[in-house]
This record gives sequence, C-alpha cells and structure tokens, in this order.
Amino acid sequence: MRFNRMILSSALVVVALVVQVSVLARLQLPGAVPDLVLLTVVGLALVYGHLAGAFIGFGAGLLTDLAPPADHAAGRYALVLCVVGYLAGLARPESGRLKSATGPMLVVVAAAIGSTLLYAGVGALVGDTAARHVGLVGLLFTALLYDLLLAPFTVPLVMALARRTENDPLGDPQGGASDVSSGWLASGTGLRIGTQRSGLRVRAARNRANRAGRVKGVKRL
Repeated sequence: MRFNRMILSSALVVVALVVQVSVLARLQLPGAVPDLVLLTVVGLALVYGHLAGAFIGFGAGLLTDLAPPADHAAGRYALVLCVVGYLAGLARPESGRLKSATGPMLVVVAAAIGSTLLYAGVGALVGDTAARHVGLVGLLFTALLYDLLLAPFTVPLVMALARRTENDPLGDPQGGASDVSSGWLASGTGLRIGTQRSGLRVRAARNRANRAGRVKGVKRL
C-alpha cells in the first residue's frame, strides 16, 4: 500500500471506531450496533481494490477487537473484516469509478449480512454462544437496517476522499515526472530538440568515418 493510502485509511478507521464506540454503542439500540467501521472498510475497498481492502479490513478489525469494551477474543473481528474487505474490493470496477449507487448499496447489504454470519460462525467455533441468546435473525435484521441507514452518509464520503488521494500526483510513483516527460516529448519543441540532437550525432559519426577512411587511404599509398 502506498503511503497516502495508509495515512488516509488509518485516519478514517480511527475516526469511525471512535464514533462507533463513544456514540453509536451508547445509543442502546435494539439488536446489533451500527457498524461504522464496516462501512469505512467497504468504502475504501471499493476504491483501492481487494488486496488493499483485505489489509485495511484486518487492521480495522484488530483495532475493533482491542478497543474497549470488547468482550470477545482478539482477532475474531479482524478475520471477519479482512474477508469482507477482500470481497468488497473484488466489486471495484476497472475504471475505479462507479456509475450508480446500486453497486455500493448491494455491497453494503452483502457485507452487513456476511459479516454478521461470519462473526457468529467464528464465535460458535471458539465457544461463544452470545449470538444464540440474542437471536441470529434479529441481529441480521438490525445490522442490515442500521448499515443501510448509515451507508448513504458514510460510504460516498469515504470513497470521495479515497479517490482524491488516488488522483494526487505526489502520491503516485508513476505520475508526476513521467506525465511531465511524456507531455514534453509530445510537444513540438521537445521533438525538434530530440531530432536535432540525433541528427547532429549521425553527422558527427559520418564525419569521423570519412576522416578515418581518408587517413587509411593515405597510409596505404
């Protein structure tokens, strides 16, 4: 991952986690807690792709596992968000720009349902039966509802900020100088200078060859 991606992703994940823990978790809403970190990971993955989405999801999930008042084993949500970030990044279009909001909303629906099921499944493997007591159906419904309500206010903003860093020439190792050089070579002045230099080199080589041939001829005589 590039440096500007790391800075922006870290800042957005930390802000989302702070808001989720200090504000959303204190609302005492029925069922699941609105997952702002999940929406942030989805928005970044839709712009950066599946590999970056997996790394961002793992880091965001690990921070969520360690942030109080976490009551589950560390690494559990890191695995969930890593898988979600990877799969969400696969939905990224080749051009990097989405033509409508239907695609991101479908990704949010799949991420909300998939993360809840995967989190409950991993919990069942490690012996955590909290999802059974709360009710898996209720968790799925409330998680989907809350994430869909928050998605229009978070995912487009996250994607816009991510695209802004992608278009930054200072953050693109292949941009900047290469674009300037290609533009300079495409201009008339650059081509004239290049042809003049190549022509002078060819003429100089021909002159040296002619001089060498004349000298050799004199020596033969």
